[in-house]
Amino acid sequence: MQTDRQVQIIEESMRLIAEKGIQGFTIKNVSKAIGISEPAIYRHFESKTAILVAILDNFKEMAGMMSLLYSDKKLLAVDKIAFIFFRMLDVFIEQPTHISVVFAEEIFKNDSMLKNKINEIQNLNLQKIESIIEQGQNEDNVRKDIDAYSLSIIFMGAFRLLIKRWDLNNYDFDLKSEGTKLINSFKLLL
Repeated sequence: MQTDRQVQIIEESMRLIAEKGIQGFTIKNVSKAIGISEPAIYRHFESKTAILVAILDNFKEMAGMMSLLYSDKKLLAVDKIAFIFFRMLDVFIEQPTHISVVFAEEIFKNDSMLKNKINEIQNLNLQKIESIIEQGQNEDNVRKDIDAYSLSIIFMGAFRLLIKRWDLNNYDFDLKSEGTKLINSFKLLL
């Protein structure tokens, strides 16, 4: 469980990354933005890397909670995927700064621990979608002529592109509307 101050540090760190890139994410900038000393930051996190790990752990936990939300429901595979998709859209609409961290794997490529953490999160999300598709194929409500893994990659890639386009275009289109078009197309594909 994170303290209120840790949550504040994490949120400010994501904002800095979103606004200034990874280069702008320094302990000095975080402490200045929050209005506390640099040593005070270190009382909550031992390093910048520890802050990034906490951010990534939060995303991993969020993905796990999404699974619990739909797992009790008796939904078709396409409806489970749509549920996850729209919950994630809501998260990004409410907190667009998440995009700068979740979909910026390149900022982690020089740190093997962070790279492994991002890879773990991506693999977990991909496996969840693939598992849902396989379940739909076993229940005969998802096509079987395309393997579940390929359908998962198609979905995850399209989702990523939509979110990155929205971010790079300064949120100038209705993400929910475009997301609805995308998920409806994916339902047709399935």
